[in-house]
Amino acid sequence: MRQKEIDKTPARLDFIQSSTGLILALFIMGHILFEASILISNEMMYKVTIMFEGYYFFGETYPGIITFLAAAISIIFIIHASIALRKFPDNYRQHKAMKEHVIRMKHEDTSLWIIQLTTGFIMFFIGSVHLYIMMANPSNIGPFASSFRVVHEHMGPLYFLLLISVVSHAFIGLYRLAMKWGFMEGESTKVSRARYKFLMKTMIVIYIVVGTLSLAKYTYIGVTHDFSEVKKFKSKIIDLRAH
Repeated sequence: MRQKEIDKTPARLDFIQSSTGLILALFIMGHILFEASILISNEMMYKVTIMFEGYYFFGETYPGIITFLAAAISIIFIIHASIALRKFPDNYRQHKAMKEHVIRMKHEDTSLWIIQLTTGFIMFFIGSVHLYIMMANPSNIGPFASSFRVVHEHMGPLYFLLLISVVSHAFIGLYRLAMKWGFMEGESTKVSRARYKFLMKTMIVIYIVVGTLSLAKYTYIGVTHDFSEVKKFKSKIIDLRAH
């Protein structure tokens, strides 16, 4: 009797989801640290910005590089999200059953998975907006352009919600990856899991604090800096459109 072939598609999808998740988590870690250069000085952030625009490689700045990088991250983000969607509850009944299971079992790893689902849902919308802004306006990155966007274009609350979501999602994801691919195996899996969980929570707190301080600095610059010339220019554009 011919043995039935095993469908390897779910395993392949899991591998792609894990790989893209790892890339995105590493990107988030680097992105938040590079953004934190604003805490050192405005000049330091300018140096980081022009570095990503290729100045130290080509002798000139090419904002299109930012567009390319944002587009590449967007593609990876879409692939990751599309594969992850297959694990979302399909209907209200499944969602209710899952919620009741979490309340009854009080299992922390299950609760972490729920947090990942929730933050992933939030990121799907806010993260897409942020990436689109980076692709559409690659030259509007810097201490003053970013501060103007945070304060005067009212993006601050969305960026804070995005910060909480991406940091939580990324480090819970890394914890789950370590568990899935056997990094917690050893003499005591329980001890290893506790250590990884402590590291996960510590990194979440650190990155949220760093990201919040950076956002606070952008807010301070946005409130105290004179953007009157930018506002006048935008007012002229609005008047021209109105007529």
